[in-house]
Amino acid sequence: MTQKHILACIDGSAVTESVCDYAAWYANRLGLPVALLHAIDVPASTRRDLSGAIGVNSRQGLLKELTKLDEERAKVVNSYSTALVQDAKSYIEGKFDVPVDIYQRHGKLLPSIEHFKAENRAIVMGRRGEDHQNKHINIGSQIETVARASSIPILICSEAFTTPKSYMIAFDASKIAITATQMVSRSYLLQDMQGHIVMVGNHDELSKQSLAAATAELLSAGFKVTAHHLPATDAVNGLLTFQAENDIDIIVIGAYGRSRWSQLFLGSTTTEIIASTLSPVILVR
Repeated sequence: MTQKHILACIDGSAVTESVCDYAAWYANRLGLPVALLHAIDVPASTRRDLSGAIGVNSRQGLLKELTKLDEERAKVVNSYSTALVQDAKSYIEGKFDVPVDIYQRHGKLLPSIEHFKAENRAIVMGRRGEDHQNKHINIGSQIETVARASSIPILICSEAFTTPKSYMIAFDASKIAITATQMVSRSYLLQDMQGHIVMVGNHDELSKQSLAAATAELLSAGFKVTAHHLPATDAVNGLLTFQAENDIDIIVIGAYGRSRWSQLFLGSTTTEIIASTLSPVILVR
């Protein structure tokens, strides 16, 4: 049987410490190791093939210098990656009693994550990556790409770690919302916390029955959970207002239930919530 782990994707940005903390907390709750992953994505060289170009002999020396620069850059990037994962491992081991493995892979993040597909129980990522850490509303270029390709939970975090004590499931009676509820009910991760399952709008009888059924499933699995049906019509504002008023630590939401084409016209509740809260968000596909 393949050993599962919690995969923590780190990049050295300001949210790396938060990713390490939440990954270690997640792993500790489920009795699993943490796997620290740094994807080394070195841009391709700007050198071009100049064979046959006029005056090519006069440029050979410069090409050699560019090649040497490429090699030196690769060495520096590899050394940085090694230092990053080693420092992150030491940081986790100094705070949590969980095993930590480290991995470095060359290439884009998604293929690097998929390389460990059989071992991944959940993925932890920072809300703003290294390329977006100064942009307040940008959620990071990788999150949607990874979320759409993943069938396991993804925890998105950004702020300093605090031990979660409560959670909220954003529920709209859709297939993806029901899947999210079922996934919560089958895991120990949130079981001993105060839970809330919250539906905004959707006043038809079928949606109300779906909310009641989802709540009953959680209760029968031993969860402490209360159902809430809010009258507001704006889902994002309704959910985030409820979160603030009830001091909820973690939001669970079905990830990207609509197609990319639909989002061009309707937007994405998933993206809006991630971009509008500083709390950790667990995405379920």
